[in-house]
Amino acid sequence: MKERIAVVSRKTGETEIEITLNLDGTGQADISTGIGFFDHMLNSFARHGLFDLKVLVKGDLEVDSHHTIEDTGIVLGQAVKEAVGEKKGIKRFGNFILPMDETLVLCALDLSGRPYLQENLSFSVERVGGFDTEMVHEFFYAVSYSAGMNLHLKQLDGRNNHHIIEAAFKAFAKALDEAVSYDGRIQDVLSTKGSL
Repeated sequence: MKERIAVVSRKTGETEIEITLNLDGTGQADISTGIGFFDHMLNSFARHGLFDLKVLVKGDLEVDSHHTIEDTGIVLGQAVKEAVGEKKGIKRFGNFILPMDETLVLCALDLSGRPYLQENLSFSVERVGGFDTEMVHEFFYAVSYSAGMNLHLKQLDGRNNHHIIEAAFKAFAKALDEAVSYDGRIQDVLSTKGSL
């Protein structure tokens, strides 16, 4: 099968973003958002999902990190939706429980075409590096709605804010990798409706 690659760009008065996503990659990443911790999270997403990901963002960081992180989520979600295509032969569902030291985060998702986010992560600080912790919700909300996926993130344990955020990104990567993977027994779309 051919590689599933999407190139998506978006330009507004607040951000200019270009993302290239290969769902059938090896975990190579080239990330530049202007927010070091966010770069680290997107690198982790690519590496642990085995996606090739290139992200170039110019955002209004003189205001704050909100537009840069949210808009990157929008474009990444669009790239997932475009790259996965008609969804024929894929597992559709994915889940992973990821441990990171004292932290344990569950991610479950469905590439149903119906967007929804249920996020239960708890933070004790407002920022990690230049990354506002409240932006975790905004990022995953943007991804889920742009991709048309039902996405659940649940913290089962954890205290360290860095670990909680990183575990969420890695669990999301592993769950998405499972959902977009092919199963030879699925001939069409995995739905009783015949379409997603």
